[in-house]
Amino acid sequence: MRALLTLLMVALLVLTLLAMLRGWRYRARRQAAVMPGFFAPPATLGADLLPPLKGVYVGTVHAGDWHDRIAIGDIGYRAEATARLTAEGMYIDRVGASPLWIPAQTVRGARAARGLAGKAMGIKGVFVVTWALDENWLLDTGFRGDDRSVYPEWEAALQTMAPVSHGNTKQANDSERNSAR
Repeated sequence: MRALLTLLMVALLVLTLLAMLRGWRYRARRQAAVMPGFFAPPATLGADLLPPLKGVYVGTVHAGDWHDRIAIGDIGYRAEATARLTAEGMYIDRVGASPLWIPAQTVRGARAARGLAGKAMGIKGVFVVTWALDENWLLDTGFRGDDRSVYPEWEAALQTMAPVSHGNTKQANDSERNSAR
């Protein structure tokens, strides 16, 4: 009887994991059908505005909804990473995954937040950059730096890249409130 119950539990666990994988793949296909492609990084990066920041790429979500993870390609996967900030934009070099490039002209804001992509990491534990993939897609990308004391410097530098007046202030504020929950 004990062996039968053990096999039943293992089978239930395997079915649950398969259902989760199927859901993740469906989400990625659905998003890929409606979202434009991500920006390709430039061949060479300019000089760093700040020292590179080592840490963990947390994920990218729709701005305003810290749980709505983007699942296209390998963008949805956490990875150790190094973030670099140049005058041209922010480059996130992810270990074991493709790099993520956020051009300067697409930046809409930056802030320290409590969490992103379903991961709560303490008060101001994640550095979040809000950026526009195009006029219809406003995204939040999260990075948890090993040294969180530099977040204010990164925020100030990225805020200078953001347009002075943009219509996404309310959405960025809503996003901050959602991540504080």
